[in-house]
Amino acid sequence: MSTAAQVLASVIAVLLASVWLMESFFYRHSRLYPLFLLERRDFDAVRLWIVNLGFYNLSTAIALALGVVLARSGHVPQGEALVAFTAGQHVFLALVLLATERRLWLNTLLEGVPALVLLILVL
Repeated sequence: MSTAAQVLASVIAVLLASVWLMESFFYRHSRLYPLFLLERRDFDAVRLWIVNLGFYNLSTAIALALGVVLARSGHVPQGEALVAFTAGQHVFLALVLLATERRLWLNTLLEGVPALVLLILVL
């Protein structure tokens, strides 16, 4: 796996870990309204899903980091496979996000474009 792919995978992993923190612990903060489109009255109703999604993003961040570690420690095919799967998954999920809520088009770009570039670099 190229150095560029490893760096991008690591950056995306850090971003996903940041999203985990926001979704799991700070989703009620008013500054995050543009990111989640959550109204105060909906906080309790969506808690189950948004916290779960946050931990999903954490596990994805760990998978990317593990893929980089595997590639750097001589297990290149395994590391590349893990990173490629995770990148492809996020390209798909970005498209699902756009189809589900067009107002989150910026989120779609932030999730999908780096993942697509990473997928191209790994393949």
